[in-house]
Amino acid sequence: MKKLLTGDEAIARGAYEAGVSYASAYPGTPSTEILENLAEYKEIYAEWAPNEKVAMESAIGASIAGLRSMVSMKHVGMNVAADPMFTWAYMGVNGGNVIVTADEPGMFSSQNEQDNRNYAKAAKIAMLEPSDSQECIDMVKAAYELGEEFDTPFIIRLTTRVCHSKTIVELKDRKDVPHKEWTKNPAKYVCLPAIARNLKVKLLERMKKLEAYSETTPFNRIEMGDTSVGVIASGICYYYAKEIFGDKASYLKLGFTNPLPAGLIKDFCSRVDKVYVLEENDPYIEEFVRQQGCACIGKDLFPSMGELTPDVIRACITGKPNETIEFDRTKLIGRAPTFCAGCPHRGLFYRLGKRKDIMISGDIGCYTLAAGKPYQAMDSTVCMGASFSLGAGAQRAFHMEGVDRRVVTVLGDSTFFHTGINSLINTVYNKANTVNIILDNRITGMTGHQDNPGTGYTAKGEETTLIKIEDIVRAIGVKHVYVINPNNLQEVDDTLDKCLALDEPSVIITRWPCALKKFSKEDREEFTELFVTRDKVDPDKCIGCKKCLKAGCPAMSYVAETKKVVINRAQCVGCDVCAQVCPKQAIGKED
Repeated sequence: MKKLLTGDEAIARGAYEAGVSYASAYPGTPSTEILENLAEYKEIYAEWAPNEKVAMESAIGASIAGLRSMVSMKHVGMNVAADPMFTWAYMGVNGGNVIVTADEPGMFSSQNEQDNRNYAKAAKIAMLEPSDSQECIDMVKAAYELGEEFDTPFIIRLTTRVCHSKTIVELKDRKDVPHKEWTKNPAKYVCLPAIARNLKVKLLERMKKLEAYSETTPFNRIEMGDTSVGVIASGICYYYAKEIFGDKASYLKLGFTNPLPAGLIKDFCSRVDKVYVLEENDPYIEEFVRQQGCACIGKDLFPSMGELTPDVIRACITGKPNETIEFDRTKLIGRAPTFCAGCPHRGLFYRLGKRKDIMISGDIGCYTLAAGKPYQAMDSTVCMGASFSLGAGAQRAFHMEGVDRRVVTVLGDSTFFHTGINSLINTVYNKANTVNIILDNRITGMTGHQDNPGTGYTAKGEETTLIKIEDIVRAIGVKHVYVINPNNLQEVDDTLDKCLALDEPSVIITRWPCALKKFSKEDREEFTELFVTRDKVDPDKCIGCKKCLKAGCPAMSYVAETKKVVINRAQCVGCDVCAQVCPKQAIGKED
């Protein structure tokens, strides 16, 4: 049967067909849908882990115990997972193990643009790079077979366009893979220094065998055409190249990209007049091609950042901008991303942004939008869980400099479980008197409403223990813990005043569900006034001062003709933040 699948869906399908039994992940664009689709297969145990390191370790454990396992993450997630991954490469597998990294050239929803092909090289792990959804299925299945044959985990490296583009695939039946027996083997799985030294020798021998395999694998192939131009590409860049050059070039398509095939590359380069290496981000392939003594054109012509789309390639080669339809650019209206109508983060950041002489240490999540207008209530964002740690360091530095400035830190509920707990322990242990805010919107919001340890449900929708954030915070040793409704601006102000007056760490938990989530029965029991009303503007009272618009709600707009504010009823959910901001009490509930 044939079907149209995205790359993420195809990765999950490939795992199903390969007989995978265990999968773990932490959500992150553009990888999130992999685990979501894996969870749809009853034959596969699928779980959301608190972070990528835990997901990696769980998948390693399943492999050692004899199951085929998969772990998936976005590119920055591999930084978190790298600790166990490097040692896992030494050990080798029992049941096959595939590590999926979804890189994001262009940084559409990421804080950096790192190229995780470098991880495969550094960790000495075999790597495959699919170009379309059918290759996602084929390469996943091959990775398990080859991984068990060569005794190695496999990295499958995707990029955003492969993850989210749909191509036709052929579906096949699931392979019945018997679970491998676990036996005690400390010489393979206990990485003490003496054991690890022996394993490193085996790792290097394994890479030599994989080098030979890379020369003959069908995933690396030469397609001869016009020999005036040769193109070496992997992943989505292969299709970008085909769109540009068509049959006016020859191609070396690389799908097995660690280790790279030195002989195949030299053979290809000898058969064409000029070689372009097309790859996004780092010159990973280009550097290897040059090491083989082959001349090529790579990052000296093509950019080292952003997506290497056909229009970019064409402009680089021709030296001319791409033709486009002319239009009056002055008529374009800039629309910055903003919080959704009814977002529980709005009230907090509206008030927090008005505080003077504080530094706000932020984190990764929807709430990072608070850095922009109208809130301007975030001064730093680095990585998951960094807000507490960074804030503690900044607060200590201000004290050492004799600067009378307080630090307020902010992170979300899922981020707290991800890496915020250790950071808060550091804050308490080292006596940083920061004000630490945990935004508990009852879901993993930014990546599309995945469950986390604070929701009470697993990735498969099964009920589980709901871990309360305030219980963890108190167990860590925080004495001053406040749980508030962020839509109540007076409560926000009063609680901030209390905490800023303290000379020891405090935690504020803002608890209100994401306006877009499907409310659980627990939500409805706890939040009895959950978006059951809408707000409206009384035009007789509205003076058109626009103060309410400074709260940044997209449901509100100013009508120039009437000089009044109106609320879009279809968007409003009645959070009442605007009503509290209005100086004339012109906003109230509908009848």
